[in-house]
Parts: sequence; C-alpha cells; structure tokens
Amino acid sequence: MAAYLKMSHTTLARYVKEGLIRRHSNAIKPRLRESNMRARLEFCVSMLDSRFMPNHPKFVDMYNVVHIDEKWFYMTKPKETYYLLPTEEEPYRTCQSKNYIGKVMFLAAMARPRFDGEGNEVFSGKIGVFPFVTMQPAKRRSRNREAGTLELKPMTSIKREDIKEFLLGKVLPKIRERWPQEDFGKPIFIQQDNARTHVDPRDEDFRAAGSRYGFDIRLMCQPPNSPDLNILDLGFFNAIQTLQHVVSPKTTEELVVAVQQSFDEYPSTQVNRIFLTLKSCMQEIMKVRGSNKYKIPHLKKSTLEREGNLPSQMACDSVLVRDAITYLAT
Repeated sequence: MAAYLKMSHTTLARYVKEGLIRRHSNAIKPRLRESNMRARLEFCVSMLDSRFMPNHPKFVDMYNVVHIDEKWFYMTKPKETYYLLPTEEEPYRTCQSKNYIGKVMFLAAMARPRFDGEGNEVFSGKIGVFPFVTMQPAKRRSRNREAGTLELKPMTSIKREDIKEFLLGKVLPKIRERWPQEDFGKPIFIQQDNARTHVDPRDEDFRAAGSRYGFDIRLMCQPPNSPDLNILDLGFFNAIQTLQHVVSPKTTEELVVAVQQSFDEYPSTQVNRIFLTLKSCMQEIMKVRGSNKYKIPHLKKSTLEREGNLPSQMACDSVLVRDAITYLAT
C-alpha cells in the first residue's frame, strides 16, 4: 500500500493511527433480487410483537423458535498458527492431501436460553448437535483393525430423506424431552433455510410427528439468501468450530466427540447474546429495506449484562417500522 501511494511506511502507519486511513475487511454477501429483499423485510416485520404496535414496537422474545442448520466440521485447517517456547519442538502435521481432510456434517438445533429473575439458567436452549455418520464394517484388514471391524464413517452425501429422518428421529424427540414444561401445548417453530435438502413445511409425516404427545411443533423457512437471520450462521457455528479446533482430532470418533463437547460447553449467556444480535440485524435490515448493505451494530451486550440491563425484548424505532410497513403495502 505504501508503494502504491508512493509514501513511506512510517507515514502510512501514522495516517492509520490518526484515523486518516481506516482498515476495512470485506466479505462477499449473497446477491439479492428484489423479491429476496422484500421477503427479508416481510420476515423482519413479522417478528414484531403485535401487543406493542404501532407506537412502541418491539421484537418478539423468540423463546418458541428453534433454529436448525447443517455444517461441515473438519479435522483440522490446512494452515494453523502456533505459539511455542524457544526450545519447544515445532508441530509436524501430515495428510495424504489437503483437499481430502477428514470432515463430518452435523445438524445443530438451538433455541433461545431462559433465565430466572436472578439470572440463573433454567433452560440452556441447546436441543442437540447430531453427526451424519454410519457404522460400517471395514472392507480390508490393516495394522489398526481386522477386516469386518465396525467403524464410524461420515456420510458424504446428505439427501432430503436423511434430513427428514434426523428431524423425526432425533430433533423432535430432543425437543419433547428438553422443552420447558410451562410452555407445554404452545406452538414451537423450527426455523430452517431454503436448502433443497430441507423438509417441506407442509410435509404430512412431519406434521403428524410434530403434533404427537400434545406438542404443536411446526416448520418454517427463513427468507432466501439470508444466513444473517439464523443464529447458527450468525455466530454460533463459528464459535463452536473455534472450540473444536483446539482439540485437534485425528479420527472421525474424536471429531464427533470434540464437536459435541464444544456444543455442550458453549455458554448459554453467549447464545442469548447472539439472539439479541439477530434482532439488531433485523432492525438494520428494515433500515435498508431488505438489503444486506449494513453492518452488524455493537450493542455492548457484555456491559449491559454485567449491569443487569440486558433486555429480553428489543425495542424498534416506530418511524422505521411504519416506513417498512408502508413500503410493503405499495
């Protein structure tokens, strides 16, 4: 940059320090059509609590929404940074090909945590994280095991039937097992994205399973091209992936254990903060009328939490809400 601007490195560093030049990291975002932006705006407006409309709009608490999504977790990263003592031996990592680093896809389900008036956790919100793996007999003998020994193998191709099987056989039973009793009988929404492998909300098998044992569990889809409207993509996956990489698993079994352990150990207070970040994103989306040309605002959530002022419901600007509703009506 100094060469391009034809100035010295020290002058450039001083300009950056004084704020005359600012650093900006840029990430590619999904391309949105007009219909996509309108759908995003409609989704955000639908998350407003009707009890406080129109003068004091607030977002719903989202305690009855379970976010689900899938993600590949890898054994390791091609490049890692280590901090070593002067006499410590440098790590030596090998792999047949960096294009074939071991990986497993997981389906994660997360609801918003709940706390009592004193800040004690009464529900973690963690429904579960489920690996797409199967037990298969080894085809050949090796120095590590005999032929025919059952091994844990990752599923390399995930189809709609697999997602449906996990929803019916794993996610729904866990929701029924862990859901707070005081909300028994109230609607529970499972929010998913619009991936082709996901189950249709009108699927009869899911509707039948969701209404068993007195529960009312329904499927809903977030707007297309909107990972910022799912707490898993918004921050949770990155957080538990960072925890998982600390373990450096070498086998599929170790990777599954590492991801599940990272999921269990992640603080519920941090999950609650991601839900508040989601609401702030919705407000920013309304400001730009459904576009993704916005920055995630810093709410100083840790400071508010220490002061006991972290809100369960987030207020929204009434003028902004009226403008969004008027725009959608045209």
